[in-house]
Amino acid sequence: MRKLINFIFTKSIGLYFNIGSYVAPKTIAKKAFLLFCTPRKGKVTKGQKGFLEDAKDLLLDVNNNCIQTYRWKGSGKTVLLLHGWESNTFRWRNFIPRLQEEGFNIVAMDAPAHGYSSGTIFNVPLYTSAAQKVIDTYQPTYVIGHSIGGMTLLYNLFKYPEENKKIVKAVTLGSPSELADFMRQYKVILGLNKNVIQQLEAYFIKHFGFTFNEFSSAKFAKAVAIQGLLIHDELDAIAPYWSSQQVHANWKNSRLVTTKGLGHSLHQDKVRDQILDFLKS
Repeated sequence: MRKLINFIFTKSIGLYFNIGSYVAPKTIAKKAFLLFCTPRKGKVTKGQKGFLEDAKDLLLDVNNNCIQTYRWKGSGKTVLLLHGWESNTFRWRNFIPRLQEEGFNIVAMDAPAHGYSSGTIFNVPLYTSAAQKVIDTYQPTYVIGHSIGGMTLLYNLFKYPEENKKIVKAVTLGSPSELADFMRQYKVILGLNKNVIQQLEAYFIKHFGFTFNEFSSAKFAKAVAIQGLLIHDELDAIAPYWSSQQVHANWKNSRLVTTKGLGHSLHQDKVRDQILDFLKS
């Protein structure tokens, strides 16, 4: 019954957007954008507070958002961790002790509208600006991104090549590649007509300067020269495996590790072992 209610509600929103796109196209484009960029979860829950509280570090101001950073001090090189959509720094809870055992200086952040960071909307350009502020502040040698965090990482390396020269290795885990693929899914889920999609793309062009097809991790990877490790599960139901295949094909100094049956989160010890071996090599 709940699925039916959610289906009807979702399609009702799509119908509202479809009709409204002929009456007030710019207003509908903005509303469709805001809905697309609004996470439903990801703020810190009661069970996550204990792990995160003691590691809180700086609060950084980025585009009127307060970005919460975390730090687990170590004597080794600095590693920055970037979580994905509707998540927060708690997702790294099992990996951080492994990094500590190796002596790494560990930095993490909550993306806008996630964890303890402020804000109500989230998108890759916004996450990129926040991540770059963290990178400028902590100067990491290695950066690891899960899901949208990996997509953000590649966009950072593409957009800020001069500022990111101290980063020598990057890791993406189960990361998507194409904004156009997201928009196709969004269109199907809401049942949006062509007019809404055209207006929404015009909104992206006006505010971000790119079309759906132009925003592509696979295209960004062509400009990335540092060493890269991509880990992706063949059966990933959230971010398609071919995303990392396309990125790997264009990222000259990268290695793709394929898993099967480990899912999208990739929390397993064998995955952490692969990452640590790569960072220490």
